[in-house]
Amino acid sequence: MSDMLPGLQRAFHSHFGATPYHVIRAPGRVNLIGEHTDYNDGFVLPCAVQYHTLVAVAPRSDDQVHALALDLQSETDAFHLGEKIAFHHDQMWSNYLRGVCLEMRSRGCPLRGCNIAITGNVPQGAGLSSSASLEIAVIRALALISGITMSGREMAIIGQAAENNFVGCACGIMDQLISAEGKTGAALLVDCRSLEMTALALPEALSLLVVNSNVQRGLVDSEYNARRAQCEAAAAHFGVHSLRDVELVELDRAESDMDPIIARRARHVLEENQRVLDTVQAFRTGDIHRIGRLMADSHRSMRDLFEITTPEIDSLVEIIAGVGGNRGGARMTGGGFGGCVVALLEHELIDPACAAIASSYPSRTGLQASIYPASPSAGVSLLM
Repeated sequence: MSDMLPGLQRAFHSHFGATPYHVIRAPGRVNLIGEHTDYNDGFVLPCAVQYHTLVAVAPRSDDQVHALALDLQSETDAFHLGEKIAFHHDQMWSNYLRGVCLEMRSRGCPLRGCNIAITGNVPQGAGLSSSASLEIAVIRALALISGITMSGREMAIIGQAAENNFVGCACGIMDQLISAEGKTGAALLVDCRSLEMTALALPEALSLLVVNSNVQRGLVDSEYNARRAQCEAAAAHFGVHSLRDVELVELDRAESDMDPIIARRARHVLEENQRVLDTVQAFRTGDIHRIGRLMADSHRSMRDLFEITTPEIDSLVEIIAGVGGNRGGARMTGGGFGGCVVALLEHELIDPACAAIASSYPSRTGLQASIYPASPSAGVSLLM
């Protein structure tokens, strides 16, 4: 990140002819367990990671927002805050910025025109939530330059709304919340109904590893939104607002009367919620064997019940599990259909796992994996 800051400042000055007032950083995230449970009012256990989006900002004298994306061949965007903010069909990154402005404006935030430059090292399309990182960094930048005080929860709610209502992805709030509220050295147990958060230190014996399958994924694809619709259909079957209000015994009794696909989606969510809570207890007792079993069960459920993994992702999990044995675990992380695997392994197994991935994954899949050693990091912060 120290390498990104000088380049961002130089690019800002070169493009806008001024020095930024503030530079904000917001992290990506990895979810340790609890997949597709957030929009079902369930439980998740993510942590922010030390890969960030950086946003430099300075005020303008008019009501326009001018933006520069350094990592996308210096693409630019410009729009008026006082006019209708339209969807940008050629630059998806612009829509996260535009959607955030629209949501803040709709909540009565007195936004000031500004110049913005953006860079980052959160891998895009990998399931580490580069979009939420961008949203939270931009929200904090806009709030600072406009003199608005805003909590992490408020920023997360605005970021989620921008992605749901403007970008068109029916995501839950986990990604935005952990980018805003992440804690150094800890994962956060998040109750996605109450937004209550509990920090949990990673067991001392374990290291965190993120492996990008380099199977590109797109959260706006119909499959992600279809899973949410299927979960809503399951909740409607039971006459409740969300699957958080359904007990597993109720599903057992009703399953034969349900569409088989809808029932499988519901079973994943209900069992995954319990796995999150069980993992929290295993963290607190340092039960590494149980953590590994729960991660393996979570991955099988995503593969067989929620059907969001890919053969490449399954191969990565198998390779890591072959090294880890009962001394850690691995699972797909993120929305699915590609992206990353997260592993928690005893420290001395990290190098052997990386070696096994490098030697086996290409021959199985024809792809090269990207490996990211990771550590739980703080949420959004002001660099300058």
